Amino acid sequence: MKINSLPQIISLCLFLTLPLIGSPELRKEILKLGELTNAPSYHPFLKSSKKENPQAIYMESLVWEGKETRAYAWLGLPKVSKNEKVPGVVLVHGGGGSAFKQWVEEWNERGFAAISIAVEGQIDKKVKNDQGKKVWERHPWAGPYRTGIFADTNKPLHDQWMYHAVSQTILANSLLRSLPQVDASKVGLMGTSWGGIISSIVMGIDQRFAFVIPAYGCGFLNEAGNHYKPALANNSGYLYAWEAGHRFNRAKMPVLWFSWPGDKHFPMEILRKSYQATAGPNMVSLIPQMGHGHIPAWNRPESYAFAQRVIETGKIWCQRLDSKVLDGQAYARFQSDEILEKAELVHTTELGFTGKRNWISTPIRLQKKADAWLADWPLPNGTTAWFINVESGGLVVSSDYHDG
Repeated sequence: MKINSLPQIISLCLFLTLPLIGSPELRKEILKLGELTNAPSYHPFLKSSKKENPQAIYMESLVWEGKETRAYAWLGLPKVSKNEKVPGVVLVHGGGGSAFKQWVEEWNERGFAAISIAVEGQIDKKVKNDQGKKVWERHPWAGPYRTGIFADTNKPLHDQWMYHAVSQTILANSLLRSLPQVDASKVGLMGTSWGGIISSIVMGIDQRFAFVIPAYGCGFLNEAGNHYKPALANNSGYLYAWEAGHRFNRAKMPVLWFSWPGDKHFPMEILRKSYQATAGPNMVSLIPQMGHGHIPAWNRPESYAFAQRVIETGKIWCQRLDSKVLDGQAYARFQSDEILEKAELVHTTELGFTGKRNWISTPIRLQKKADAWLADWPLPNGTTAWFINVESGGLVVSSDYHDG
């Protein structure tokens, strides 16, 4: 079924008000969001005689509580020759964020068209609320906003925030792909934190994305030993419908799982479970001391390099192979088109939530062995978790994460 017009979108939403019995039916309805393949209409945020780039826009979105909605976004194109087709990327913010012009500009500078969408009905201007706190200003066509951690799953599916966040991400893909300057086969997705959760869900729904980069966010949140677990352990709407792991076997595009060992939101064990569950080729980049946030994620070079290499060659530029401990020696092997320059062992001797542990980085031996690179070092006594990073030109790639 192709969703070709606003009336059809309204019909889809009305259909979703019917009672749904059980998780299989809910998951089928979520998968139907992948059929939003026709480009939505969009309008300039401000009427101006001068066309700016990037440009603030409103993108037509799905009906919510009987009214039409729009998503605020920044849309930008790189400077290229007149007839050149460019790749693209959809950008999804995390909690406390909005559509970011700078994020679009960062990708434009690297030759990508980009659209950064605001998925909570806000623009990128802050105002004071009734309590005097500065918050993002909501616009007249706003849909739902996030309340807690999947706290609205008791509502009908089409009224839930995640339903609209996912649909807006897919519609943004359809919009970007429709632009005459954009190569529709080379549009990817990057999301940060909550945007990483959205990206983890979307990668199993919209098969058109050429690559996906979840920064921090992942699946299996109900297993995280922090604020997610008590919020989600008994949340059937999340567990049976929105859990990204239900659809990871459909995610066949290249994926970069991008995080750091000290992250207090997404522990290493659920990140590992997520990357092990995806069907396509994937890389892991765990950057010690990176920090959690929009700017730390977009300031690092890994996401851009990953996307550029996938677009140019259709492959990831470095593949982790096996890694384990043998006779007290930790080792990891990698295959790469680039020369790997150095390696480090990142380990901890502490227990508990991974984001609260002290992680120690130690330079270790790296050598070329036949068609692979081998990094190895004696594992320090008392090690409770570890992984090995290799580096090329400032780009960090990680082995599998090991604990126990």
